[in-house]
Amino acid sequence: MSEPGPAPHEARAARADDIAAVAALSPQLGAVDPATIAERLALLLASPAHAVFVVECDGVVRGCVVAEHRLLLQFGERVELIALVVDAAQRRHGLGQALVAAVEHWARRRGLTQMVVRSSTRRDAAHPFYRSLGYLHHKTQHVYTRTLP
Repeated sequence: MSEPGPAPHEARAARADDIAAVAALSPQLGAVDPATIAERLALLLASPAHAVFVVECDGVVRGCVVAEHRLLLQFGERVELIALVVDAAQRRHGLGQALVAAVEHWARRRGLTQMVVRSSTRRDAAHPFYRSLGYLHHKTQHVYTRTLP
């Protein structure tokens, strides 16, 4: 007898066989091409400092979250939610909430109580979502990047 799958809207740890489904969601994240996402996701699945969870509907992966256990000189240890995507057709049905809950549970199991989420000022729908889960707006900042020669 096989093990039952997760209950509806319950996230589970991602597996290697989820990579293609998660990569297919990546354009909705505003990310790079799915092939690149698939390569990076394989590395994240093997990283002890990262957690990747998915949520399914009718046996199909409809959302994914990636988190990182970080140590910062000025803040100490915390978990940062670094990517969250739910299929546009499945939003507002609790999938995102289930994914965030899975990351929070992972953080607590690691003995951490501080969670951080960064959300672009352009992601208008994300801000009330995180506030509804108890996250507080902490600061607005500029982000600078440079491609090294």
